[in-house]
Amino acid sequence: MEGLISASGERRLVKAVCAVVIKGYWDKLLKPKIGSLVTSSVTNQALLDLSPYSFSISWSFFKWVDTVPQYKHSLQSSWLMICILTKQRHLKTAQNLLEKIARRDFLSSPAVLNALVDSDGESDVNSHVLSWLVIFYANSKKNPDALQVFDHMRVCGYKPHLHACTVLLNSLVKERLTDTVWKVYKKMTRVGVVPNLHVYNVLIHACSKSGDVEKADELLCEMESKNVFPDIFTFNTLISLYCKKGMHYEALSVQDRMERGGVSPDIITYNSLVYSYCREGRMREALRLFNDFSTRVSPNHVTYTTLIDGYCRVGDINEALALRGTMEAKGLYIGVVTYNAILRKLCEEGRIQDANKLLNEMSGRKIEADNITCNTLINAYCKIGDMKSASRIKNKMLEAGLKPDEFTYKALIHGFCKSRDVISAKGILFDMIGSGFSPSYCVYSWLVDFLNDDEAVLKLPDELVEKGLCADVTVYRAMIRRLCKKERIDCARRVFVNMQTKGILGDAVIYTNLAYAYSRCGDALSASALFDEMYKRRLMVTLKIFKSINASYANDSGLLDVLWKSMVERGLISKSIYKQIEQLNM
Repeated sequence: MEGLISASGERRLVKAVCAVVIKGYWDKLLKPKIGSLVTSSVTNQALLDLSPYSFSISWSFFKWVDTVPQYKHSLQSSWLMICILTKQRHLKTAQNLLEKIARRDFLSSPAVLNALVDSDGESDVNSHVLSWLVIFYANSKKNPDALQVFDHMRVCGYKPHLHACTVLLNSLVKERLTDTVWKVYKKMTRVGVVPNLHVYNVLIHACSKSGDVEKADELLCEMESKNVFPDIFTFNTLISLYCKKGMHYEALSVQDRMERGGVSPDIITYNSLVYSYCREGRMREALRLFNDFSTRVSPNHVTYTTLIDGYCRVGDINEALALRGTMEAKGLYIGVVTYNAILRKLCEEGRIQDANKLLNEMSGRKIEADNITCNTLINAYCKIGDMKSASRIKNKMLEAGLKPDEFTYKALIHGFCKSRDVISAKGILFDMIGSGFSPSYCVYSWLVDFLNDDEAVLKLPDELVEKGLCADVTVYRAMIRRLCKKERIDCARRVFVNMQTKGILGDAVIYTNLAYAYSRCGDALSASALFDEMYKRRLMVTLKIFKSINASYANDSGLLDVLWKSMVERGLISKSIYKQIEQLNM
């Protein structure tokens, strides 16, 4: 269609279109006469020519063209309209249009942005539109796209709006992309974006999530130097961070500081402080604080639940139940978290009957059990060997739409192993791997300990493969480690040979455990052969391997010293690692 109109003809068409539109009765005249000849190029030029006039003219024309049969606005036309609307300060309309095309088209690519953004256009308009795009992607949980647009702005010299930076940083914090948060913060300050209180609060929240106390302190000092005064959110986040780290003095210092600054602590402040005492079992201090602030600030369900959990952890179930009664008397909501705290303690004390009564109470109050509720009961039944009841809870869990997690599977595997039900234990193992979880060393240890028959142990990796599951080096590593620990050297060797036959290469953990097992039983020749193979494959002992084996064989210090010296002589421990080992042994 575009090729049917010459350049001069197109200019005449644009002139005619604009003349009709400006007269105000173009809707009746345009469609039958020249509507079918309108192209993206004509639309773009007409929008530019109409832009000096009122907002309604260019915007009405843009909407009208979209109704022309077999015509669809190009990306360039839509972007141009957004820029015109922005320049005319119809910001909400412009933003809505941008979000509409951002959902439909891929805009974050540098190539697309270079084609769309007019480098000769007004910098303020470009900054506005691109900042909206950053906000849209960040709010849509598309951080890679938001970062691409942000970097494009920086490279092209467009200053991002402060709000866009805040939204982007907040989205990155939610996804725990802490390193990226600090990179974006440095970039925004370099291009002249001055952080305000909201930005600092987001950054301190990032410190809280990553547990970085030093960085939080640095930010607080930076705020003071720039005369940005902390608010209740700033102080509460800092107090929460210190409390999680067990830094009571620092948390109380922040509380004192906020009060001196004219900011009154709220229930969130006090809940953090109560939590810090309860998690360490310091219930006397927690209760003293509770009694002190209760006259000024009303405790909520979080406060009572934290205290109930604290009393359960120190073994005072009666005080926990009394507090639950107080919650009921005050009309506070008793949720699943509160019940879970009490349930856990009842199960720890073996009071399964009382735990079931509590579960029935939850059901009567329409409080739905969660994973923690079910796992607590499953673990309790597994400990007493009641696998029928444990399986029943697991089935109820599935019926309620809850998904078993790693803890669920581990508790059931351990329970079935203790009950000597190998078929059920392996069945749960297969379910666990099939659900995407990687069993830990202890899971395979339970199975290896239970499978006293070497042939049954050797079959385990093959059974995994038969079920369509992966039997990789982590499976063999766990099995060999446990067999070596239990001094079942012949079985460990056979597993090792089977692994190699299947084309799976052992790692430094496997070789070191096998070598030490041979050394313990006096087979220095086999240990030496393993050292030679390690050297050929450049498998080195790391500090983590050293610590792991030392912890596993804590009573064999003399033999372990011989092992480490032999490995140093063979060049299997680097000088830097050996220095760290020597420091640990000092």
